[in-house]
Amino acid sequence: MTKTPLLLVPGMLCSPRLYTPQVSALADVADIVVPDWRKAPLSIFDTWDSTARWVLEQMPPGPFALAGLSLGGMISVEIMQIAADRITKLALLDTGMRGQNETEKAIRRARIRLANEDRFELVLGLQLSRFLPAYRLSDKALVDEVMAMCLETGVEIYKRQEELAANRIDRRPDLPRIKCPTTVVCGRDDLATPLAFSEEIAAGIKGSELIVIEDCGHLITMEKPEETNAILRKWLTDSSPRVAR
Repeated sequence: MTKTPLLLVPGMLCSPRLYTPQVSALADVADIVVPDWRKAPLSIFDTWDSTARWVLEQMPPGPFALAGLSLGGMISVEIMQIAADRITKLALLDTGMRGQNETEKAIRRARIRLANEDRFELVLGLQLSRFLPAYRLSDKALVDEVMAMCLETGVEIYKRQEELAANRIDRRPDLPRIKCPTTVVCGRDDLATPLAFSEEIAAGIKGSELIVIEDCGHLITMEKPEETNAILRKWLTDSSPRVAR
């Protein structure tokens, strides 16, 4: 069986640990690459284009399937702007394509200021409340894994990613140009990128499929790995043509 080259793009504060369950479960159907932000020059985060191009460089030549979660989903859509001809399938997980208003920019930059004041642990606490729904905070194993992921990514990468996110443009007008088979997935209780954002994306990409994972927040790959694995396996192996809506 020929395996599909697959690029899994991590989100903000996310190391390759984000996709550990998928790398294991999908190894029989995909040759998987997960970029590690710690191996990138911090300067890649100066622009969306330079971030997207660094991520793209992690893949060998040729076509591949592309998936990204949160900031990783936004970067995936940036990759579509420069290399759409190489993307065979697209999966956008718990993400959004809206630009940032002044209030949202101010909130992000307030978190950066906290990080600059050596209050990174406070920032991580704030982010944890966005990443996981309140009813999952009693799951010590999950919380410990998420915190370990964030800590190993580190404060300097976080600050660059947060500033990048503050400066993103509205990509919703570009969504209709995406022609490859696309699956959009969101946790029902995602507080960081609410379900309405995924609904916008699915409405903008003709023929795309929207899947909602119940009792789940922002980090679907870690919170509900078996359901996420099943969704991505179907997405990777489904050869049926899309039916345009």
